[in-house]
Amino acid sequence: MGHGVDDTHHATPRERLDAAGATDVAATLQALATPSRLYILARLQEGPCSVGDLAEAVGMEASACSHQLRLLRNLGLVTGERRGRSIVYALYDNHVAELLGQALFHVEHLRLGLRDTPSGESASGPARSQAPARAAAQGPVQTPAQR
Repeated sequence: MGHGVDDTHHATPRERLDAAGATDVAATLQALATPSRLYILARLQEGPCSVGDLAEAVGMEASACSHQLRLLRNLGLVTGERRGRSIVYALYDNHVAELLGQALFHVEHLRLGLRDTPSGESASGPARSQAPARAAAQGPVQTPAQR
């Protein structure tokens, strides 16, 4: 799956997606399929956080939060850095924040009945939007504890 490492950066997503890549992408998307993990990632968009503070922010028990964080770390979505007696977690990189932002943007479009069209297709509905710019401008997602 190209990331500028070889000549596949001009290939379509379907052409770049091999069997191993498809499995990895499916595992990543499956990790985002649980509301508690989405709340954790949304809180981490605001910045690094210890397990205790993160559990409180998202309304979970610390042990349950730790379990979810372990899964997210194993999938490469978050990092954990030991600081004294605690571990401080952060998003692995900007791709994770963008992935979450795009998922939220997509859901908002579905709720509003809007539809972007892939490049090269003629749009029968609204013009193609600037989804990445808008998703980034919307800021972090609010967890239940923040609402």
